[in-house]
Amino acid sequence: MRRRRWPLRLSALVVACALASCTSDDAGRDAAPPSSGQATNGSDTSGGGQPSESATKPSDSATEPSASASEPTDEPVQREITAVMSGDVLLHEGLWETARIDAARTGRGSMDFRPLFAPMQPVVSAADVAICHMETPVAPQGGPYYGYPSFSAPPAVLPALEETGFDVCTTASNHSIDQGFDGLTRTIDGLEAAGLEHTGTYATKADSREPLIMDVDGVKIGLISQTYGTNGIPLPADQPWSVPIIDPNQIKKLAAKAKDQGAEIVMVALHWGLEYTNEPSSEQVAVAQELVQSRDIDFIFGHHAHVVQPYDNIGGTWVVYGLGNAVAQQDTAVEGVYDGNTARVTFTEEPDGSFEVSLLEYIPTMITRFDGNPMRWLNISQALGDQRYAGLQDLLVATRARVREAVNLENAFARGVGEGE
Repeated sequence: MRRRRWPLRLSALVVACALASCTSDDAGRDAAPPSSGQATNGSDTSGGGQPSESATKPSDSATEPSASASEPTDEPVQREITAVMSGDVLLHEGLWETARIDAARTGRGSMDFRPLFAPMQPVVSAADVAICHMETPVAPQGGPYYGYPSFSAPPAVLPALEETGFDVCTTASNHSIDQGFDGLTRTIDGLEAAGLEHTGTYATKADSREPLIMDVDGVKIGLISQTYGTNGIPLPADQPWSVPIIDPNQIKKLAAKAKDQGAEIVMVALHWGLEYTNEPSSEQVAVAQELVQSRDIDFIFGHHAHVVQPYDNIGGTWVVYGLGNAVAQQDTAVEGVYDGNTARVTFTEEPDGSFEVSLLEYIPTMITRFDGNPMRWLNISQALGDQRYAGLQDLLVATRARVREAVNLENAFARGVGEGE
């Protein structure tokens, strides 16, 4: 994992709330999002008015020399880890035609997916750990390639994800076995060949029983991935464990196992919800409410709706219901399938050694449409100031507004979530 960080930034809203001990209701559901914010879990961590040691003990300054400000102290270093999570990587024909066009320009093989992802590369590569969601299986080298309804994606996308800065991909989805168990294992082999960690689909029963634990700059992070189903395709009779179906009890057991094996942070990725629906479904809410009861689970995020869903804090645990699409080309009149966002979360170590979310941001993204010109995964805040996208300014502004509204459906801004760049 790469060591990458940026300064911790506090929004005026969060600072004001911290000083005034306000609640999320004080700011209101319609409050504008801060440029970036400190996410809180609603607990009061302010001091309790205890007298300081210097106020209760007589001074020893007459007999003991004062410590120099430049002398080293024995205080432990407070560790901090930043993770980013993107939406669905769902490869339709326009995306691999984009890669063919770009390959002709770059001379990188027959397909080059790097330019597609390049606008978001600074965000992805800057994180300590970057997590993608590879929704579809990959085809053999040379194809054949298929889009909806049974995907078989060009394998050239995998090294491009790694070169963009992703470290790990979750793989549990309703398309995991579109190409059978062979397609599932081929995807796992391709991820490993590209140098990407992975979890959510499994080639062996033993692998399916173990949570993924990554060492990220000395901090161990556990990652669990499950899906609501496989589009009615039966799981392989001899490998029913190859794609884990959402089971809150099993997730909690895996999270506890990860903590027992040394994980200091456990994140859960779920492929769930109703397609093209911004509001979380009752099933999503019920699963989230059950999972947050576990003290072993520190963060939950999701995929599948293909439109952006809200950020919520349930009982002190952050739940990002749906990140929308990272890259896709969905042939539908539904508004929002070209919208997305990348979540950026900072975990900071507490005095007791646990980690808490100290900063949570959403970064609005937009996929350009395939019109003969190659598609691009745009960071909206950056694209708005880029003359190359001057003709897309109105569309970028409208997309940003939709993403902002969806993220805030559960009053996330008043709780400290901010818009990142």
